[in-house]
Amino acid sequence: MTSSTIFSGVSPIPLAAAAPGGNSPLTLRDMLFFLRMRWLWVLATTFAFLAMAGTYVLTAEPTFVASTQLVIVPQVSGSEAQRAFAEDAFIEGQLEIARSSDVVGGTVRALGLDTDPDFVDQTPSLQDRAKNWLMGISSEPDTESQEAAGTGPREAQPHAEDERIQDRAIATLLNMIGIRRVGSSTIIEISAAASTPQRAVAIADMLARQYIQKNIAMKANASRQYSEWLERFVSEQQRGLAEAASALASFTSNPRDQFKLAELQSATDARRSLYENTLNQLTEARQRITYPVSDATIVSRATLPLSKARPRSTLIIAFAAAVGLGVGLALAMIRHVGDRRIIRPHQIAEASGLPFVTLLATSRKTHLPARFLPAGTGSSSTAAYPVIPGMAELSATVVGLRRKRRVVIGIVAVDPGSGASTIACELAVLSSISGAHTLLIDAAAQKSSLSKSIAPHSSTGLVDVLDNGELIQTAALPLTSTLKFLPLGKVEAVTPAIRLSSRRTQLSFADLKKEFDAIFIDISAFSASPDANAIAPELDGVLVVTSHGRTSIDDTLRVIDTLRNVGAEILGAVINHPPERMHS
Repeated sequence: MTSSTIFSGVSPIPLAAAAPGGNSPLTLRDMLFFLRMRWLWVLATTFAFLAMAGTYVLTAEPTFVASTQLVIVPQVSGSEAQRAFAEDAFIEGQLEIARSSDVVGGTVRALGLDTDPDFVDQTPSLQDRAKNWLMGISSEPDTESQEAAGTGPREAQPHAEDERIQDRAIATLLNMIGIRRVGSSTIIEISAAASTPQRAVAIADMLARQYIQKNIAMKANASRQYSEWLERFVSEQQRGLAEAASALASFTSNPRDQFKLAELQSATDARRSLYENTLNQLTEARQRITYPVSDATIVSRATLPLSKARPRSTLIIAFAAAVGLGVGLALAMIRHVGDRRIIRPHQIAEASGLPFVTLLATSRKTHLPARFLPAGTGSSSTAAYPVIPGMAELSATVVGLRRKRRVVIGIVAVDPGSGASTIACELAVLSSISGAHTLLIDAAAQKSSLSKSIAPHSSTGLVDVLDNGELIQTAALPLTSTLKFLPLGKVEAVTPAIRLSSRRTQLSFADLKKEFDAIFIDISAFSASPDANAIAPELDGVLVVTSHGRTSIDDTLRVIDTLRNVGAEILGAVINHPPERMHS
């Protein structure tokens, strides 16, 4: 008996053909299924990142930035190319001067930042500590070297402590300012960040003023040095002029050579001209010392910022959402690829080669007693019987099998609680509704839910019929005119399934087939009992029942391979308890 004979003309769940090489191409349906199954992972991860970003935005101290602009007038000469190069070099030098410790230190002292806790009492952040640790730098003072040098903590002078505090304030301020050239112009922009708008404006303006003072001081110092050199040079020129004038006067009193006289007169005039020029330069240099002029001028003072510059709430939230979405998708894909639970029919079909795998949207709650009334009461209406989605396809498979001959089908679950008993009952009911004489047998010795639900007070059952075949007429309870139920009975040492496999009992399937068109047997779960291995070879076919999202694909394949090894015919598999979105 081959699968093509059993399922001719019946295709409950159409499965796509496998692609060459064993890998199915990724389709839009697969991606939509992935999103339906793993959307909670993506949503939870994105929400977690947004929560962290929101917490940071709400708790982070706001930072305000104010900017002051200055225009620099380079004092350069030469050709156009030379002037352009000299201007760039001059402005770059001025930027470095503005960042110098003298300018920043003057700002610290002018604003009293060395006494501000925000500048001198800052504890190193986690990022700074990690950076210092990686670079091998300790934030603690080297007490041993200090003690060896005689300047330990107890002997530290107040002046050294003040310098350390001031250096810390300068380092903090350097991290809070930015100085840049605006494009290719001669304008530089000094920006300062602070916790309040007023402090940011004060720092930016004071940095600009300190830079201008530094520029003036540097020019005055250069002029002073140039003036000192000119004073020495003027003295030398004055002595030379006096000597030349004396020589000319001596030669004029007794002229003997007119050419010599002209030479002395020319030398005297040259020295007098050089002396006068040098004297003029000395006067100008002294004026530059007295009235120095800066190369930079403030063109735009800092104004109060209207909003905070950091943290950028919108950017942080958008970035957190994007990162959370990406991480959520990555985690969801890792979970999806590594998830060995059964969530799609093709997982079983491709791995085991089963002819069909169907989804069955049944309920975990068994409500069997309300569906059955004793035969002849006239109240059992089959027209109003609710058909569970997916059960019609499963029943059609049985009908296709019964067209050839009468059959005995076993229903076994991989793990307990997968709903095999309910499926066996539903199949028996649908078979009887179709007009076939049907027998439902409870052989689940580990958990006889059918017997407890349908015939809880039955005195005889399958166990008794195995010892006395004539008891089948009284033990099999008529539920409808075409459906009978054989309860389990009282199990002692050996289960009924194992006894049936011995073929040494008073009950045989061949005899039952003479009376019934279809026989459905509820068997204990494979992981809970060896009954399936014992009775499966005696049946015409076995349906393997799994639970969506709970049963492992590895366990299911092991069950199928084990049953095939003992000679069982696997008709197909049922995925029970799928979510509603699986049927949408």
